Amino acid sequence: MSRLNRRTFLTGAAALAASPLQAAIAPVLDHAAGTRQLRAVLVAHRGRLVADRGFNGFSADSRTNIKSASKSIIATLAGIAIDRGLLSGVEQPIAPILADALPPDPDPRINRITLGHLLSMRAGLAPMSGGNYGPWVSSRNWVRAALAAPFVAEPGAEMLYSTASTHLVSAVLTRVSGRSMLDLALDWLGPVEGFRILGWDRDPQGIYFGGNQMSMTTRSLLAFGELYRRGGRTVDGERVVSERWIDAAWTPRTRSPMTGAFYGYGWFLRPLAGVPTHFGWGYGGQMIYVLPSKDLSIAITSNPLMPSQQTGYRQLLDELAADIVRQT
Repeated sequence: MSRLNRRTFLTGAAALAASPLQAAIAPVLDHAAGTRQLRAVLVAHRGRLVADRGFNGFSADSRTNIKSASKSIIATLAGIAIDRGLLSGVEQPIAPILADALPPDPDPRINRITLGHLLSMRAGLAPMSGGNYGPWVSSRNWVRAALAAPFVAEPGAEMLYSTASTHLVSAVLTRVSGRSMLDLALDWLGPVEGFRILGWDRDPQGIYFGGNQMSMTTRSLLAFGELYRRGGRTVDGERVVSERWIDAAWTPRTRSPMTGAFYGYGWFLRPLAGVPTHFGWGYGGQMIYVLPSKDLSIAITSNPLMPSQQTGYRQLLDELAADIVRQT
């Protein structure tokens, strides 16, 4: 799977841009060195690498399961599918596409679930995260199990964080394209310098896991964030994601009951140090922060086996990122 892109992007300490900003960020990262869960931090400013630090025996080139930070990538592939005409838009109902996976005599509300509801975690179905996650991924058919979940809210109502929602997006994209999600990523995100997927689990039917169990390096995660920071274009100016989709993904649709942050399509939204920030977040502390007004992207990876929200570790990472922002 490492063939996704052979070109490099911001590789290694040799690529660091010697600047006052690099010197200002160094003490911030020195202070973070005692954090045992932390693996790597990369910072790019105006497209130049200004910080590249590994921790606890890891580096920015170490492979890491980015967990739910991959939901931002799934949402991006959905946006590209809309741009390419494979889907009509976020208002498209998903039931006709997944008709053969619907439960017998389904709740009529299932016909009201749209692609946008899935991407913004507002499908209304009982979430397959937390305590429901284990039984769900132990089922024989994840798509059928997700669609058979009872409704606990109306479609389009409050946010119900569920990895099943983004897995249904993966199933939808697989159906409408006739291709695997890995093939779509190889094709559609292939032009992005340095972006590579090193491993990706699949469900029992062979559908790539929409929203979890994706392996990449911190450097690859930064390359993805930089794509958004550049407005959807590569360093060479090639259009990969439309500005229209980026605007849609970064428009608040709901609010997370876990963090209080707003949520768009696969991205959280909340200011850092008073600056509008768009971020992807994965279990354990896998973070990509994009701050277009500062021409800044920050990628952080951590131990994916340890929690981050309940322990306060994610909040610590937000403060680390905010300290970096304050230096710019």
